[in-house]
Amino acid sequence: MSEKKDLNSLVSRRRFLGTAVAFGALGAGGSAFAQDVAIDEIINAPRRGNWDDQFDARASRTAAAVATNNPIFGADAAANLQQAIFDYEAIVANGGWPQVVTNVKLKIGVVDPAVSTLRKRLMISGDLSKSAGLSNSFDSLVEEGLKRFQARHGLPLDGVLGQYTLKAMNVPADTRLAQLRTNLTRVQAITTDLGSRYVMVNIPAAYIEAVENNKVVQRHTAVVGRASRPTHIIDSKIYEVILNPYWTSPRSIVEKDIVPLMRKDPEYLKKNSIRLIDGNGNEVAPETIDWFADKAPNLTFRQDPGKTNAMASTKINFHNPNNEYMHDTPQQGLFNKLARFESSGCVRVQNVRDLSLWLLKETPGWSRKQIEATIKSGRNTPIKLAVEVPVYFKYVTAWSAKDRIVQFRDDIYEMDGAQELVLQSGLNQEPVVAN
Repeated sequence: MSEKKDLNSLVSRRRFLGTAVAFGALGAGGSAFAQDVAIDEIINAPRRGNWDDQFDARASRTAAAVATNNPIFGADAAANLQQAIFDYEAIVANGGWPQVVTNVKLKIGVVDPAVSTLRKRLMISGDLSKSAGLSNSFDSLVEEGLKRFQARHGLPLDGVLGQYTLKAMNVPADTRLAQLRTNLTRVQAITTDLGSRYVMVNIPAAYIEAVENNKVVQRHTAVVGRASRPTHIIDSKIYEVILNPYWTSPRSIVEKDIVPLMRKDPEYLKKNSIRLIDGNGNEVAPETIDWFADKAPNLTFRQDPGKTNAMASTKINFHNPNNEYMHDTPQQGLFNKLARFESSGCVRVQNVRDLSLWLLKETPGWSRKQIEATIKSGRNTPIKLAVEVPVYFKYVTAWSAKDRIVQFRDDIYEMDGAQELVLQSGLNQEPVVAN
């Protein structure tokens, strides 16, 4: 891809070569002892600086160590990514990491030769201390290291080597290195002043950061657009919060989802409190419409506020030509899914009331108590922000927001140029009605 062209020019070859020499080589055919020595060199190389403090997972640490209040686009974002590139170049120069091959689900208590390979793999990426040893036993140390790996890859922290953890683990080191370089270019392309208060939506991570004075003050799990109906990458400003919103269905959802559902169940609109409105603002009875016609009716499909509303309690509007917005959802279980790529472009926000309160911070009269009371009333209430808040929808699949703690995410929209990174392809592709 053109995005990655000539990216090697970004890396100091002198530093790279120095690191490669310091680390030595990891021979694929070497003995277990030789491999252990190579791992020892990787972990203990003099050039690692504060790697032990920032990157190496010890027995007493948990996946919480991966958490940080540094924003992805913080002041040191590019420098941290560049450091990650140096680190991963060294890993690649040593031969990368071994592929973990197993026919059993590896979890605590299991004894299997594949556990030894898993230990090596986690040691090389800095998720497990070499002091844990290379035994075949899956103990609490391995579980801790695996959870840390899962945290860095946006996976459920169950400490079990399941299907998607295994897929992420077996992405080759050189592919991860290329992914880091691709994302360094993306971060370096951000040259504008983001502002003292802004919202960042990282699409492949399916999460949101509310940033104030270069610190993440809130982080929200999100559901974003699926591959066939992607969320657009855009810089904009949030100008309005609507409590108890009406939901007006986009034409694409009317055609692709609602009309087929009406053909199956003529009561669908009534069950979901969706009204048909003509160009004069008059309500049209659903039974007067030919739902088997070639074209969907040229009417507005508007859902009343309430518990069944596709946006539930809240809609957050920002300027954009795509009719996209952020919103609440009555389907809160969606936030617990591994693959949260199943909207039609809009972004569902977990704990959206916390985000609304933060957005309305500079808008007089909107305390948490007032927001809750208004939602409880059921009244449709649009609120213009006194000061519009910048919002950035970005596509970042690899970053290091905290020095030497590198995070990777699935390339759900296939923009990184490597098929191995599209780990969750095919998940959650069923039709959805809510945008």
